[in-house]
Amino acid sequence: MLMAAVAVFGLSNINAQEEHNDHGSIHEGKWLIEINTGSWATGSTAFSLTSIDGDTQWSVGAEGGYFVIDNLAIKAGFGYGDSGTIDGEAFAYKVGAKYYIADKFPVGVDYTGVSYSEGGEDPSYVGVEGGYAWFITPKVSIEPKIRYNVSMNDVYEDAFQALVGFAIHL
Repeated sequence: MLMAAVAVFGLSNINAQEEHNDHGSIHEGKWLIEINTGSWATGSTAFSLTSIDGDTQWSVGAEGGYFVIDNLAIKAGFGYGDSGTIDGEAFAYKVGAKYYIADKFPVGVDYTGVSYSEGGEDPSYVGVEGGYAWFITPKVSIEPKIRYNVSMNDVYEDAFQALVGFAIHL
């Protein structure tokens, strides 16, 4: 009898944990609002602040998405920043997709374009990223990730980034 009680209690506890780990917030029909910290390296839809040799670069932005199927969100983002150099102010935009593998490993691919207010060729990038989603509540996650941006312009170089994202799942 004791063995049967332990077995039943153990199975019910496992089922409760599985239900707790099921993030209903990344299912079809849900929304995503994401704010990242990052660098200015590729234009940015992230929050960043850098100062080198008296030149200060900063950016602000956000991304949003809609889950078209479970675990797959189509995303768009916008950002504004000042490069602190001759390029002046910049407007960045991003479109792409994000997929959560096993509900906790987000991977993404997107296109980022930047439009500078002054001079030169406007850069664009195709980026790929991967990371880990730590759900601190059922609707809020912290997502450290790495990202690689491939430049679509001869003038600009590819860039590697380490980012920390904060996502609200509605």
